[in-house]
Order: sequence, then structure tokens, then C-alpha cells
Amino acid sequence: MIEIVDAKFITSAQNIQNAPESEEQNEIVFMARSNVGKSSLLNALTNHKGLAKVSSTPGKTRLINYFDITFINRDTAVKSFAKFVDLPGFGYAKVSKSMKHDWEKNLTDYIAQREQIKLFIHLIDCRHPHLDIDTQVSDFLFENCRENQNILQIFTKIDKLNQKEQNALRKEFPHAMMLSSSKKKGTMKAIQVIYDILEEKPQEDLNEN
Repeated sequence: MIEIVDAKFITSAQNIQNAPESEEQNEIVFMARSNVGKSSLLNALTNHKGLAKVSSTPGKTRLINYFDITFINRDTAVKSFAKFVDLPGFGYAKVSKSMKHDWEKNLTDYIAQREQIKLFIHLIDCRHPHLDIDTQVSDFLFENCRENQNILQIFTKIDKLNQKEQNALRKEFPHAMMLSSSKKKGTMKAIQVIYDILEEKPQEDLNEN
């Protein structure tokens, strides 16, 4: 079994030029529309309630936040290390057009140019799976993702859907994960999948169990 046993904030950056130096390709980028539950998921995965600040104002945070993460394989007691990268939420920011343009350019430059990224995790609210903004983000990722990078879709707040609705979503998006941070449903599976991608292990069916 794989667990996250330590998580701590490192630094914040406004753009790729301010990103921390690293030669390792071990960054896991979390990106989502504002108010999808990104901070709650980060806190649930790391079992650290205050790791990522949950803002009451959607779109308020405009910095790229970095966290050092320690995994442990309980079967072998071997530890491994990665960085979680919390990108600003997109879609709701109440800022000037010029500031929004600069902010969006910083994010697109970071996504397209940051070679240390191993995995992009795109979070989508399960109740709104077809919003244009999420489709645009998904298209952008697939267009810019390198051969040595991975993309994982995770639908959040899955506890808000009944079983029939969950089954329909799984059928439509067979390569995505379904997760509820509040119910801790799917979090251990997500940790395992993230770890396996970091270790470049073959992926099993994400919708098992």
C-alpha cells in the first residue's frame, strides 16, 4: 500500500521564471476551475487539513504554490519524493482584463514549458462535466503534453451523484477517476495512481471498485 506520510509548503511563484529550480521530473500539477474542490482534494490526499488554503473567494489566489510530498511504500518501507503544484483556479477571477491576460499567459507558458512536470491532474466537478472551459483546458493539455508527461482527469464531489448518474459518468469517461474529498472516497486509489505514474508503472483500470 502506498501512502503520503509528509507534505509541506515550499514556495509560491508568479510564473515559470520564478519556479523553483529542479533537475527531477517529479512535479504533479493540479488544475481546475475555481470552486471545484482542488484545495480540499490536496488536503485529503495528504491528510493535512491546512496544507492548501480553501479560499472563500473563488479565483482569489493567483500564485503557483509548491509542496514537497513524501510517499512511502508500506510493503517495502521505501520512501520516494515528489512535488505537488497547485495552479490558480481558472474561470471566476474578478480582476482587470490586463491582469487576467498576464495571469493566463503565465499559466499557459508554465504548462507548455515546464519540463519538470510528470503529471497534469485536471479536476472537473462531476455535476458539470461538459463546460466549455474544461473542454478548452483538456484540449490545451493534450495539444501541449509531451511524450514523457501524463494527463489524468479526476471528477470531484462524486458523492453528489446517485449510483445511476455515477455509472453513466464512468461509461462516458472510462479513463477518468471519480473521487469525493469529503467522504474520502477514491483518495487512496488516486495516491496509488499518482505514485505508479511517478514510478512509470503500468496503469490498471481506473474505474475498478
